[in-house]
Amino acid sequence: MAQDFESQGVQITNSATTILTANSDDAIISIRLANITAAAVTVSVWINEGGSTQRYLVKDVALPAASSIELIQGGAKVVMQNTDVLQGQSSAASSVDTWVSFVDSIST
Repeated sequence: MAQDFESQGVQITNSATTILTANSDDAIISIRLANITAAAVTVSVWINEGGSTQRYLVKDVALPAASSIELIQGGAKVVMQNTDVLQGQSSAASSVDTWVSFVDSIST
């Protein structure tokens, strides 16, 4: 069965920002965070499991000015179940661009 590869970009701000909401069993294959400002920021990314429990992928990681970080590397994957929500927050408003690549509706 062919897989449905998708991608989505979102700008993270200084309040909890929804990056992706799983609509089935989805597999995140890449998350890139880019600081688009001239100052260092900190950023956190987490999954709200079932809409209630926060599970951090990274918490308060320092992101220098004009730099980026890849959160999932080397073929690793993070599986999100239906209704799980991937969210992020930065220490500064409109400071971090996020790009997520994922497989939508993993084969059953």
